[in-house]
Amino acid sequence: MFTILFIFIVCFCIVMSLRTLFIPIALQDKFLSWENFIYLFFIFLTILIGFGLIYFILQENGLTVYIDHSETPKSFMTSLLTSFYFSGVTLFSIGYGDVSPIGIGRLLAILEGIIGYIIPASFVVRTVIDFRRERG
Repeated sequence: MFTILFIFIVCFCIVMSLRTLFIPIALQDKFLSWENFIYLFFIFLTILIGFGLIYFILQENGLTVYIDHSETPKSFMTSLLTSFYFSGVTLFSIGYGDVSPIGIGRLLAILEGIIGYIIPASFVVRTVIDFRRERG
């Protein structure tokens, strides 16, 4: 029960982070500034950590979501870091191949990859729309 509640809380944080991208009060009157890049960085960081925690929780509860092909011993910290690493290479669509999704992990990896493509595109579109509204 605690696992499901924790996953729900993590998913809620991810959704709220993405929501700020589509309702960007913080971005008004600030086009292409350092604040925007920092803002975008924290959105990516929230998604990376959120999916990493989901992968880790599912993996630790016996549901295999990825296979680590490295020879490192499996400990709590190694598993946590591998989950964050897998989340990062999935989010940024790098996919080195040293960690592979399986089972439900494939669906989660696809969802995270789609989000990784949508975030920069929506950020640029929103900036252009706000810039045109400001000038027009």
